[in-house]
Amino acid sequence: MKVAFQTLGCRVNVFDSEAMSEMFLRDGYELVDFDERADVYVINTCTVTNMGEKKSRQHIMRAKRKNPKAIVAVVGCYAQVQKEEIMAMEGVDVILGSRNKSDIVFYVNKARVEGKQVVQVTENLILNNKFEELNIADYEGKTRAFLKIQDGCNRFCSYCIIPYARGGISSKEPESILKEIRGLAKNGFKEVILSGIHVASYGQERKEKTDLLDLLFEIEKIEGIERIRIGSIEPMFFKGEAMQKLRRIKKLCYHFHLSLQSGSDRTLHRMNRRYTREEYRGVVSLMRESLPGVSITTDVIVGFPGESLEEFEETMEFLKELKLNKVHTFKYSPRKGTPAFSMENQVDGKEKDRRSNFVIALSDRDEASYTKELVGQESEVLFEEGKDETYMGYTRNFIRVKVTSPEDIKGQIRSVRILGHDKALAIGELV
Repeated sequence: MKVAFQTLGCRVNVFDSEAMSEMFLRDGYELVDFDERADVYVINTCTVTNMGEKKSRQHIMRAKRKNPKAIVAVVGCYAQVQKEEIMAMEGVDVILGSRNKSDIVFYVNKARVEGKQVVQVTENLILNNKFEELNIADYEGKTRAFLKIQDGCNRFCSYCIIPYARGGISSKEPESILKEIRGLAKNGFKEVILSGIHVASYGQERKEKTDLLDLLFEIEKIEGIERIRIGSIEPMFFKGEAMQKLRRIKKLCYHFHLSLQSGSDRTLHRMNRRYTREEYRGVVSLMRESLPGVSITTDVIVGFPGESLEEFEETMEFLKELKLNKVHTFKYSPRKGTPAFSMENQVDGKEKDRRSNFVIALSDRDEASYTKELVGQESEVLFEEGKDETYMGYTRNFIRVKVTSPEDIKGQIRSVRILGHDKALAIGELV
């Protein structure tokens, strides 16, 4: 029996798909590409934007065209919030919510044996705290590993469907995480990336509290791991003593994705973001003072309901002032079930496109400018890929670097002198 996966959305979904793939392999299935004919197609869906849902529906139809007799399983966030819509679609055999994925093989086999649609969507997501164990074999041939340490969110930003799709915060057992990282270290991995829906909330719901900082200090002790990287994180995580503690973690990579969403206080208020532009500015300044060479990237949503031209210009001026390393731009997508969906003064689609283009152009300039500043410096680079004596890797602050080497340096951390750049790509030589 053959199984194929199509994964949409975030890094957490990617991790979940890898875990589900391992479950099928253990049950005797063969894993094939989604474009091949398979007996089971799994679409791990995203519902953050309308486009995510549209792509999910397209992949469902593609799967059924590939093999009309195949079992089609739709899982994840779209299934969680729109199960009735998916139930009505022709050819869907299994529908599993965000936290029902760990039993996917059972439900797929059940649908095949019984010949009828199986729907399993847990409504009270906060009660389901399952985390799949990492299988080191899944990471063969890779140099760094993404680890899902947290799921869910309690923030309820007015535009975001995630708290409804993935439920409240839940954290993986610290000892399970440390055990997995020790296994990665023994297998030659040098870098781990800690990911989740709201990583900063790690451990907050647990009685015996181990927070994110505690976890970082424990990972720091693991021999063989040379880099610890954190995924997207809330700006206010860096308040209080957090910065002093972070400076003591020598293996921590000074690259942080610090969500902004808007540079206008009025827009931030409507978004239900829990900081002001002044507070965000203060965090960026503190990070740059405390963490030498820190790279800060961010997200910005353009065209949020009620975002006037003046508010958008406030965001542009704020971004010009901060000169962040990269800005990921998203056009606001109305999500039914969120407060923003029914807000007045929805912004026209063409105007969203126009504003998005302005932010992208600014981001491209700032990204190239930051890379240019590295010319003449030396940096440690973890090389991940190589072909015909050309190797690519990343610095600790997540700048992509290209070098030429007659020896195979994949998987190695090497010192590189930056000689030049091509836009955001640094070009260097081994030292």
